[in-house]
Amino acid sequence: MNKNFLALGLAAALLAPQVAGAEGFGINEWSAEGVAMGGARMFAEDDAANVAYNPASITKVKGEVMKSSYTYLSPHGNYKLYDGAGKEIEDGKNVVHAGWAVGSYYVRQINDKEWFGIGAFPRFAMVSEFERASKASTNAFFSKLNGVSVTPTYAHKFDKKWSAAVGAEINYVGLELQKNYYHPVAQMNVGATQTEGESYALGWNAAANYAFDDKNEIGVVYRSRITHSLEADFKMYPASGGKITADAYGVVTLPDSWDIGYNHKFDKKTRLELKATRTNWSTYDALNISLSNPSVPGVLPSNVDSAKNWENGWRYAIGLEHNLSDKYAVMAGFAFDEASIPYDGGDFIVPTGLRRTYSIGARYNDKKQTVAVALGWMDVGNLDFAGHATDAYKSAHAYDSFTKIASISYQRKF
Repeated sequence: MNKNFLALGLAAALLAPQVAGAEGFGINEWSAEGVAMGGARMFAEDDAANVAYNPASITKVKGEVMKSSYTYLSPHGNYKLYDGAGKEIEDGKNVVHAGWAVGSYYVRQINDKEWFGIGAFPRFAMVSEFERASKASTNAFFSKLNGVSVTPTYAHKFDKKWSAAVGAEINYVGLELQKNYYHPVAQMNVGATQTEGESYALGWNAAANYAFDDKNEIGVVYRSRITHSLEADFKMYPASGGKITADAYGVVTLPDSWDIGYNHKFDKKTRLELKATRTNWSTYDALNISLSNPSVPGVLPSNVDSAKNWENGWRYAIGLEHNLSDKYAVMAGFAFDEASIPYDGGDFIVPTGLRRTYSIGARYNDKKQTVAVALGWMDVGNLDFAGHATDAYKSAHAYDSFTKIASISYQRKF
């Protein structure tokens, strides 16, 4: 039964659509308990989702445990566009295109010193959509990055104070970009384009925990950068009719990151976690796509280049967990994401600024099963960014943006 449960969970994680849940296109919503605590969940007891949040903490799992998590995210937002003189030429909002962040986890205690774990969850993903007839569509009217990481992990507990883990990461991305191609000389849309491809690449992670005493613990997690060489299909549908096809190629480097966490137990019922995440978004310096066989010189370029030059940034989170009884617990959290997108590197693929996330949750558990639910509200800050040569505007302002979050997790012991 446990093998079928794991296979079903991994399949669900690989097939489900994903949306962004943190600054840039990073995801932190890996379980309902994690959502409830703002992502500050590096030291949970008996939680298979530790594979995602802190691999060194799978040493806190007793026996054999499996878990599945489903998080619903619904983004909303508005924008204004301006011409070269600063005059407003369009206002609009995104098309609500909600998605799911799905996680599946399995942890097994081998003996008193060794543990094995594996997870399938999204580290990077996003989706955004805007009206196809809008001027914003000349930058992007549909963008989607489906991402799943499969992370086999080995953890070792050296003594009562030290534990550590190391793991591989098999990372999948499926990228789809759609836009109206705006010819800067003719100053008109000459057709809609679609770029679609997928890639697999390898990375790794390492983690360590140190317990000062029964009440205080620190931990650190490093996740490597992952470079995808993406081969894609390019299609253009000219306004005059017909279809143009080409082979496309691009390189996307997903950033490396550091997590640093602190856990304090006030007593047997209440604990507090603090977490800081450093993500090296500077790896996203450009989104350049090369076309190997464009068939309309002068209309369809051989290279579609877009500078990004994102800045490295921090995410800070605080989470509180309180056990009401042996079976019931409540949780709350807050997270703050720094903005990493510069004025000349923004776009309608990821039109977000700094973010503040407020969340609450509850958990029920008995000797065999755990069920948790969480609700969150992500207040997305404003973002101003410049238009590019093939955009039908000179600058843009995204504002009044937010994301609704709802999550549920189920865990079973065997």
